[in-house]
Amino acid sequence: MSVSSSKEVILKKIREALIESTPLPFPLSEGTASLYHPAQKELEIQFAEEFGKLQGKFAFCLNLTECCVQLNALIAEKNWHNLFCSETALLQSLTSAAVNGLSQTSLADCDASITTCESLVARTGSIVLSSAGQSGRTVSIYAPVHVCIAYTAQLVYDIKDALLLQKEKYGTRLPSLISFASGPSRTADIEKTLVTGVHGPKEVYLFLIDQP
Repeated sequence: MSVSSSKEVILKKIREALIESTPLPFPLSEGTASLYHPAQKELEIQFAEEFGKLQGKFAFCLNLTECCVQLNALIAEKNWHNLFCSETALLQSLTSAAVNGLSQTSLADCDASITTCESLVARTGSIVLSSAGQSGRTVSIYAPVHVCIAYTAQLVYDIKDALLLQKEKYGTRLPSLISFASGPSRTADIEKTLVTGVHGPKEVYLFLIDQP
């Protein structure tokens, strides 16, 4: 059989296949359905459990005043003197509540950084941060300890819900960086030994404020 004849045979089979298409062997596998079961617990509880599994430190607060009291207690316990905060609104709120050691001057020399977040993913225990919402890319990464202050209204169940919130908030002008921080930075690349704080903070604290 010549090359041209072989080509015609192949093309004929392709045309026949297109006319009589084969049904999908797994019709429910296109990715339209969620891979995970719906939330079985309150989002606050599920987030706290998952966040704790990832070595995150979680605190629930009834309001901002209680949050600042708990934060000051943590600052005293850890003997922190320089807490870097670059978000103007958050800095004003914490300063008004007399939180100790606040600064806007030096991220390089700080004991911890304090930020807000875009949202919280309950299923994975992740904090969603962005370059637009949290004053740049570095604040939650370069500090040895990251303290995040969030509200229960920011809780979502899954990652897709968090991304939907981003689209609703920013429209077509999405931030250049959206990150999902799931507990302290950790790696097991060296002899399969888990080490924390290699590529980011050694400790992550989440203060969740109740917001009806």
